[in-house]
Amino acid sequence: MGLRVAIQMDPIAGIDIDADSSFRIALEAQERGHALFYYLPDALAFEEGRVTARGWPLTLRRVKGDHFTLGAQQVVDLADFDVVWLRQDPPFDMHYITTTHLLDMIHPSTLVVNDPFWVRNSPEKLLVLRFPDLTPPTAIARDLATLRAFRERHGDVIIKPLYGNGGAGVFKLAHGDSNLSSLFELFTGFTREPLIVQKFLPQVALGDKRVILVDGEAVGAINRVPQPGETRSNMHVGGRPEKIALSDRDREICARIGPVLREKGLIFVGIDVIGDWLTEINVTSPTGIQELERFDGTNAALLIWEAIERRRGA
Repeated sequence: MGLRVAIQMDPIAGIDIDADSSFRIALEAQERGHALFYYLPDALAFEEGRVTARGWPLTLRRVKGDHFTLGAQQVVDLADFDVVWLRQDPPFDMHYITTTHLLDMIHPSTLVVNDPFWVRNSPEKLLVLRFPDLTPPTAIARDLATLRAFRERHGDVIIKPLYGNGGAGVFKLAHGDSNLSSLFELFTGFTREPLIVQKFLPQVALGDKRVILVDGEAVGAINRVPQPGETRSNMHVGGRPEKIALSDRDREICARIGPVLREKGLIFVGIDVIGDWLTEINVTSPTGIQELERFDGTNAALLIWEAIERRRGA
């Protein structure tokens, strides 16, 4: 029996249908007979005891330049839906956090994917702190003396905003680089958020592996190779995806974190692994499933919907 599915995401008109994971997830839902409704995060509201959204019934097709049709705009009560997808990209700011609070009010009677409580409390660069033996040396601080001491201990480091995304604001600082104070002043001049600093892993030149987990189980991986002269491998900034197999170390990492993800209702997760080290656990809007499907035929969207349907008893 078909489910009523609402998708909270960024504007659908501008997406790349050959790369966007939200598109692939929604297309798989449509092919399984589920009815789609689409709305923007700004259209989510609380109205006199109801969590509502102003949006459109949605039909998709894999045709570039003509990949969607919208029905008549309407306001819906999200409690009337079976599934709501929380799929807008970060920044993970108070607007994003507020949407998780509102969606909390209908979950789990309406299944929100990923669980909004744990999205809010397990952002990408913080959930990894629960597994210090799996991660490179890491510090989170808004104190320059702490950041300086960390670099003295570990030499070359990566420094970045704690709640950044897509490779924005990521800097490599060599041990003798004199720009740490200037970067600290730059970041703290426009945000009150701390910074995250990690020991630089030279293995990133060979790629930053994105491992896809569905309901706590590893289903495959892609490698993202940085452009020459770059340390950032994110596909948003030109990282090249390529086929790669799961290693024994990847499986060890996933075996450790998988039960935690499953317990928290984090159905679709993408972790980042450089060399032997876990660097991020992406739960807000992970990507990579279309590349995985092209490289080795693994239909992660199908596996995601099977997990959701089991939870819904559909």
